Amino acid sequence: MAEGGEGEELLRPPLPSAGSPGAKRLCSRVAALPRSRGCPGGPVGAAEGGGGGGRARGCCPPGRPGPGSGCGPEGTHLPLLQPESLLDAAAKRVAGSWAFERVEGRFQRIPEPVQRRIVYWSFPRSERQICMYSSFQPGRSGGGSSSGAGGGASGAAAGNVPGVGAGGEDSPAAPGTAAPAGAPGTAPLPAPGAPASAAVAEGLPFRRGIRLLETGAVDNVLQVGFHLSGTITEPATATEPDMTYKVAISFDRCKITSVTCGCGNKDIFYCAHVVALSLYRIRKPDQVKLRLPISETLFQMNRDQLQKFVQYLITAHHTEVLPTAQKLADEILSSNSEINQVHGAPDPTAGASIDDENCWHLDEEQVKEQVKLFLSQGGYYGSGKQLNSMFAKVREMLRMRDSNGARMLTLITEQFMADPRLALWRQQGTGMTDKCRQLWDELGALWVCIVLNPHCTLEEKACWLRQLRKWGDMDVCPLEDGNYGNELPNITSALTQSSTHRQDSLARPRRTVFTRAIEGCDLHWQDSHLQRIISSDFYISPSFQREGEGLLFNLQGQPLWLEHVPTACARVDALRSHGYPKEALRLTVAIINTLRLQQQRQLEIYKHQKKELLQRGTTTITNLESWVGHPLNPIGCLFLTLTEACQVQDENCLEISDTGDSKPPVYQHVPVANNCPEGEGSYLSLALEVALMGMGQQRVMPEGLYAQDKVWRNEEQIIARLQELELDAVLVQTLRKQCILLLEGGPFSGLGEVIHRESVPMHTFAKYLFSALLPHDADLAYKLSLRSMRLPVLETTPSSDVTHPHHIVSVVPSRYPRWFTLGHLESQQCELASTMLTAAKGDMLRLRTVLEAIQKNIHSSSLIFKLAQDAFKIATPADNSSDTTLLNVALELGLQVMRMTLSTLNWRRREMVRWLVTCATEVGVRALVSILQSWFTLFTPTEATSIVAATVMSHNTILRLSLDYPQREELASCARTLALQCAMKDPQNCALSALTLCEKDHIAFETAYQIVIDAASTGMTYSQLFTIARYMEHRGYPLRAFKLASLAMTHLNLAYNQDTHPAINDVLWACALSHSLGKNELAAIIPLVVKSVHCATVLSDILRRCTMTAPGLAGIPGRRNSGKLMSTDKAPLRQLLDATINAYINTTHSRLTHISPRHYGEFIEFLSKARETFLLAQDGHIQFAQFIDNLKQIYKGKKKLMLLVRERFG
Repeated sequence: MAEGGEGEELLRPPLPSAGSPGAKRLCSRVAALPRSRGCPGGPVGAAEGGGGGGRARGCCPPGRPGPGSGCGPEGTHLPLLQPESLLDAAAKRVAGSWAFERVEGRFQRIPEPVQRRIVYWSFPRSERQICMYSSFQPGRSGGGSSSGAGGGASGAAAGNVPGVGAGGEDSPAAPGTAAPAGAPGTAPLPAPGAPASAAVAEGLPFRRGIRLLETGAVDNVLQVGFHLSGTITEPATATEPDMTYKVAISFDRCKITSVTCGCGNKDIFYCAHVVALSLYRIRKPDQVKLRLPISETLFQMNRDQLQKFVQYLITAHHTEVLPTAQKLADEILSSNSEINQVHGAPDPTAGASIDDENCWHLDEEQVKEQVKLFLSQGGYYGSGKQLNSMFAKVREMLRMRDSNGARMLTLITEQFMADPRLALWRQQGTGMTDKCRQLWDELGALWVCIVLNPHCTLEEKACWLRQLRKWGDMDVCPLEDGNYGNELPNITSALTQSSTHRQDSLARPRRTVFTRAIEGCDLHWQDSHLQRIISSDFYISPSFQREGEGLLFNLQGQPLWLEHVPTACARVDALRSHGYPKEALRLTVAIINTLRLQQQRQLEIYKHQKKELLQRGTTTITNLESWVGHPLNPIGCLFLTLTEACQVQDENCLEISDTGDSKPPVYQHVPVANNCPEGEGSYLSLALEVALMGMGQQRVMPEGLYAQDKVWRNEEQIIARLQELELDAVLVQTLRKQCILLLEGGPFSGLGEVIHRESVPMHTFAKYLFSALLPHDADLAYKLSLRSMRLPVLETTPSSDVTHPHHIVSVVPSRYPRWFTLGHLESQQCELASTMLTAAKGDMLRLRTVLEAIQKNIHSSSLIFKLAQDAFKIATPADNSSDTTLLNVALELGLQVMRMTLSTLNWRRREMVRWLVTCATEVGVRALVSILQSWFTLFTPTEATSIVAATVMSHNTILRLSLDYPQREELASCARTLALQCAMKDPQNCALSALTLCEKDHIAFETAYQIVIDAASTGMTYSQLFTIARYMEHRGYPLRAFKLASLAMTHLNLAYNQDTHPAINDVLWACALSHSLGKNELAAIIPLVVKSVHCATVLSDILRRCTMTAPGLAGIPGRRNSGKLMSTDKAPLRQLLDATINAYINTTHSRLTHISPRHYGEFIEFLSKARETFLLAQDGHIQFAQFIDNLKQIYKGKKKLMLLVRERFG
């Protein structure tokens, strides 16, 4: 900024002639250590330490007054109502605006009292500024990011805003504007004893510094010119002794320009010791010894005094400064040395040079290191939180009009661009994580806020533009839509789904996160209408001019601002962010008046087109871009600006906690500041109105996953802020009025009667509106929410069920573009329906209406099932009686789920079926009868028999319903009918369940058994038949069991090597059953066994069991049991014996084909078992001997094996 100010001409004396010898000291700028000059707001090397960094001062001007000691009477606190002295008023103004070198250059002689007061007032006066540089978290009133700035409109070159003011960080606020919080001269922070909001706050440097100050840890405080020093003693702890640190602070024009502390702090912010010393100087200035710059003292010394001074200084610090002192002495004594070419010498206590940039000390290297560290920990929650805190710090600096805001953001951006993950993501073609993309969004929004700074210079804006273009041209620069080209680029205009637009979308220019900031550099503040809007609350058009200035004023004479809405809102965000809250409010009101006028005109257009649109049943998207989810967040920006003006500030709380447990804000109505006769209500009602306008806008679903994700995230942010408002009568009136306008808004409203198929659903918004309206206007709440239930993008899909719990892509394969967030949208639709169901409990008419909306609009069975469960829980509270109306709704929803999922695969299907039976049981016996009778439309045969009918007929259900005998019989009859129908349709899976359900009814049981017999030869497996056969035996039907087992044997085939087959136990059981029934049954089963079983060990086991006991032990009535053991030489066991011997022979040859030496021992044991079977025959020993001889002959090549055979069997 330009040095000086309004008082510059008043303070300027006549300048001396060029060659006249002035009484001023001579200064050497070469000897100074200046800050590096670069891009405004960019990295600037701040000098560290308290010494060596001052400007050069002259040594020997004549006639200077001698220095005094102490602060003098001017430093004391004045009585409350005593006016400030002219000297102090002028000194404060000069100390905050001019470098002291400039003051010296202007006047030949400056009286010592004037020098002392300038030096005195040059130290920072606001504790909030010290707090800003020593803690992360700004107060809530800072508002946080609105993520809005910049825009695409073009205009003339930027310039300062006449109505806003062009001062720098500490310039006074513009006329009619409020000074930014914490500006110089404002009140200090609340008393030190004010409670912090969390324990974490106590660990912040600022809080620790206050504790050190309050405990008397600050000592030896001395101010020499523009240099403050002192010692801070940290008290001893249980593990460490007390420690004393030396602290040095340099300052200039009410800003700390460098700090040094013996603690060696390495952080972005000042350490607690620097805070303690700074606060000591602010709170106790009269206790600080004040001296003029050291060059003033040296000037008054003669040669002997100077020599004594230097020698004492060297003696006191000889180990530290002796080499430097000798080096300087050698250079001074050398006539050709560089030091002798410059007249004068540097003075670290004399303040900064005119050429030095006046800004607060910021450790750039630490900023870079911290950002780099946080980015390297990208996967951790804490790192993202820290980076967001750094962004919040940038915004806080902007509000304080501190040039370090842009400077710090430049450092952060450089580290973001150097993130190695960017190149990796680009190579792999993958998108960055959501948290990382949100950080980049905030970075881009902050840059738009920077370039729209209403008091920046053209030089600064040009430098920012060059830097932004440089970053934007880098290959790794993230795109605005958060992707690296896997999807189509994001756009701000809505497109119809035509091939022409598809081609256009592919040809769109590359838009990076910095594109909007680059476009924002073209905007300016010099429009006269804009200047009048932001400069006065009473800018209205005279009534006789309103017709001719229709584009600038509405019919009430209030100013309008007809600019692209997100761009206009970016201006608001810039004003708000740079410490111009009143100007931001004025522009916000003008924008809202413009939106109101547009809404009225849209309603008029719709009235003429309504009949045609309703007949056609569809419409086009008329809004060119969405305000919700927009990168500039226009609605959020306007809402924050308005609500901040209405927020009740808590003056007793120090808001520097970095935890998220802050109290919710409290708002009050603040009248709109204008003189419109009709009035505008309050800023709070305007905030609600504009939020409803923006959220209710009909808008097309944007392209790309990230853009779609940002839409619903922004929706939730706005709604979260809306929920902080306590709806009084004024706000309820605003709410009702705007909801009615949205319902009647036609194609311009997302709640209109007809919307576009690609329109963003209103479910989340409607859920908020329903909850807010319900206590005040239930009819309007239901009307609005029922209309919002629609989801047109799914209404044109095939009728097949969508069973996914979370969609990845749209269910419409040919749709363009894809809806990546469809799963989230459907879940919000479900929540809206659930909210309405809960509210409508007990109201049959409303419940029926909500039910119809659910059945019409929700297409996911999983979500309908969730709604059914929710309704059931609400209808059956644990501490109260059930609500019949809501129970019936839950049942109907459950029945719909059954029908939707009957022919599809769903992993929750079994759970759904069980739940439906539970729900029907709660409704009553008629519901159970109904689902049993219509089972084929709801369940598969297996579900109907094994789950539904079995549960209905269970003892627990009978007890739960307290049924009488006729009711029990009715249920049982329905269950038996169901069982027989299912057995006929799917005998394989339902036969056993059908038999079980029909046990108590002889006719039904016989019918079920016959169904099994009929199906046995065709569609049933041996396993199913064996299971039913065992069931029959268990029920006391052995002959039926035998028949089923015989049928099962015809389906079985056991190979020679399947000696562990699961059916072996069934075969053994079938043979045991046949044996127990008698010789005839055994004779009937053995041929089947011989045909089906080829495993020698299984056959030998059957043979052994049959020879151990006599047949016929089952004791079937009417049959005689001979009691004799059966011979293996006679039928039927002879056939089994021959089959067993043949199986052993065949198995032996098969095993010998691929036998290995390690299996020789096992093979010999196998032959031993074979011999046992051979010996059961009369000539068995002869057969076995022949068998062994054949083996020896055929496999004589296996000498080792044959040797083992010969040893065992001869």
